[in-house]
Amino acid sequence: MIKTVVKNKHAYFEYFIEDTYEAGIELEGSEIKSVRLGNVNLRDSYAIIRKGEALLINAHISPYKHGSVYNPDPRRTRRLLLHRSEINKLRHKIEEKGYTLVVTKLYFKDSLLKAEIALAKGKDLADKRRVVAEREEKKHAERAIKEAYSRNVER
Repeated sequence: MIKTVVKNKHAYFEYFIEDTYEAGIELEGSEIKSVRLGNVNLRDSYAIIRKGEALLINAHISPYKHGSVYNPDPRRTRRLLLHRSEINKLRHKIEEKGYTLVVTKLYFKDSLLKAEIALAKGKDLADKRRVVAEREEKKHAERAIKEAYSRNVER
């Protein structure tokens, strides 16, 4: 059973998502309880590969209210658990120009917290404008269909 905790919608707007990977996350203390409550923000988070390890940078997990005196730093660097072959493949791709690793969502798979990390390429301003224009066109078309349907029902 998969239960999504948080999605990073901003990542889909800022990047072209090319490939996704599932990774475990190494957490400390009461962080998992805070995640279960949904106290997570992935907006500015990203992943890097350093010394053969995948690391999650800048993900904010709020301290658990009912935790002990020791609460880890909310923005600390967390290790991502991936197979060595996946880490090597990602490292080679990141070394290419324009690729980065972004975290797209956190979810529970059975009782384990997983992160979906994506190999992404940044969008330029024109691409972002195109996405906004397409979204507006879709909304306009849906409204027109809804109005036409309601007029037909009234008759």
